[in-house]
Amino acid sequence: MTPKSTDGQRRALIDRVLPEIDCGRFAMKATAGDQVRVQADVLADGHQEVGAEVLWRRRRESDWHASPMVDAGNDRWTGAFPAVGVGSYEYTVRAWVDRFATWHRDLLKKLAAGQDVAPDLLAGASLVAAAARRATGEEAAALRRWASRLRGEGRRPTPTADGTAPEDPAAPYRELATLMARFPDRRHAVTYERTLPVFADRERARFSAWYELFPRSAADEAGRHGTLKDVERRLPYVANMGFDILYLPPIHPIGLSFRKGRNNTVAAQPDDPGSPWAIGGPEGGHTEIHPDLGTLTDFEHLVRRAKDFGVEIAMDLAYQCSADHPWLTEHPEWFRRRPDGSIQYAENPPKKYQDIYPLDFDTPDWKNMWDALKEIAQVWIDRGIRAFRVDNPHTKPFAFWEWMIGEIRRDHPDVIFLSEAFTRPKVMHRLAKAGFTQSYTYFTWRNTKHELTEYFARDLAAVRDFFRPNLWPNTPDILHETLQTGGRPAFVTRLILAATLGASYGIYGPAFELMEHLPVAPGREEYLGSEKYEIRHWDLDRPDSLADLIARVNRIRRENPALQRDDTLQLVDVDNDQLFGYAKTSLDGSNIILVVANLDPRNVQSGMVDVPIHDFGIASDRAYGATDLLTGATYTWQGWRNFVMLDPGVVPAHVLRVERTAAPAGRG
Repeated sequence: MTPKSTDGQRRALIDRVLPEIDCGRFAMKATAGDQVRVQADVLADGHQEVGAEVLWRRRRESDWHASPMVDAGNDRWTGAFPAVGVGSYEYTVRAWVDRFATWHRDLLKKLAAGQDVAPDLLAGASLVAAAARRATGEEAAALRRWASRLRGEGRRPTPTADGTAPEDPAAPYRELATLMARFPDRRHAVTYERTLPVFADRERARFSAWYELFPRSAADEAGRHGTLKDVERRLPYVANMGFDILYLPPIHPIGLSFRKGRNNTVAAQPDDPGSPWAIGGPEGGHTEIHPDLGTLTDFEHLVRRAKDFGVEIAMDLAYQCSADHPWLTEHPEWFRRRPDGSIQYAENPPKKYQDIYPLDFDTPDWKNMWDALKEIAQVWIDRGIRAFRVDNPHTKPFAFWEWMIGEIRRDHPDVIFLSEAFTRPKVMHRLAKAGFTQSYTYFTWRNTKHELTEYFARDLAAVRDFFRPNLWPNTPDILHETLQTGGRPAFVTRLILAATLGASYGIYGPAFELMEHLPVAPGREEYLGSEKYEIRHWDLDRPDSLADLIARVNRIRRENPALQRDDTLQLVDVDNDQLFGYAKTSLDGSNIILVVANLDPRNVQSGMVDVPIHDFGIASDRAYGATDLLTGATYTWQGWRNFVMLDPGVVPAHVLRVERTAAPAGRG
């Protein structure tokens, strides 16, 4: 097909635009208030200069805004646009051959070579006069004056009144270039073939600290079923530790049929409370509250009271039912049946969950079921919830999540969805693309230096544009061997790693701060006496509690912007396989954090750490300071290679704030 005659004048090319998720099929993740950074290859044939800009707008806006791009070298251009608020955006890239920039570049070369530029000045006058017609007001007048000046100098090339050459003959033309850059000739511009989506979340989606507790275990005294009012009395404890999201496992009625007993035994005793994830009973299903926990009024009061402490309540979305859920009789077609007519309970061989019935997403009535599941989330949103932890999302269709999260965000763009999907990487990533705000990770099982390096430098770095990790050293389902055998140093190290490697992290407490470490059996990751199946009483005043340390770590996170992002993480070399190091910086470079952790919970380890001083803007011949924010110790270092020694029995990690000038005299 012969192109239109005007197509031949569109000579700029745009390629390799980033971020671009699956050719624009899915949105990249951003945060309201941030600059969304865009890259693209922009080039043209021959020796023509090009110009480029990012075109962006909020979704449903009619007009595009333009932000300039600059050449970062090798035809790679960079730019940014502001995500001014929570919600959906879209952007693309526009580029053009810049005739004036080409003229200006060549003019400066000729001036430097002492060549006659009179013909060039006349050519430039035409370009400037055309720009004057695109401009308005004083800028248009200034350009007309420049065009007239260039014509005059082109006819009478006399640089100065006395006939002598000016000290810098190129200087006036640089001033002109600055003015002309505001009025480029885009008549033959090309626009990238795709419009790319972005979703900007609120800040807590990027930076958050989660604390999980079972309300039924929140009573102050042993032997009593905890209530939502007990959780409310626990708020100062949670807030003092520095957590901003308090996540509650399911608080709904629990089924009686096939109820599990302690330690997941099949036969429950009369006083066994059952698993909160076996949702539904005579009192109702997912939109009701277990009567032993309190009332809806109690819940709404808890949500409001939490805000007074800077904490928000996160609910659990577990789309599954007990045998006693009302849906079993109201919508039997939503459940899968065996050949004998019985309903299929949940299994993950060899594990069996006889007390839980999964929903059948292959049901012919799937549209009504999808609507009912969305309505569950909407009910709790109407009661003040803006954060959900979603149980096992990988066992539901990707299309369902993309639809449901999209529907919720249309009216409530501030809602956070945390994906609890410990599954295959590509499945986890697809759920993030489908709209999940944050995602659980393999951090729980990454404990050696090699595992951590490979995971954070390669696996997570590759999906940073759409996958926000939330790091958990433990959950009610997972007690890793490291915590079973490593004692207090292992808990401290895993806390520091989770809280500083990730901008978002969480712990399951009080099991974590009280260092619960006994498994149900050797080689198993389940807790002995798991709260999933029984009510526990926790002594929060134990002198060995990690609560004070957790509070200090969370305070360090709040006070250091470098720890509030994932996109500046940089691993650093340490010449000891038991020492793991990394750095983070704030976007403006003013806040620098260097962490070195001893992964050996039993032995003192030492080594030389390679500090990326040049990335930090520190000269190799200058002394600089490092303050350990955990202990207060100060160090004066010089050069890129420095010595560290960490005793796990004291503090198994350094969290160092690096200063570009030497610290006051201190230890180290």
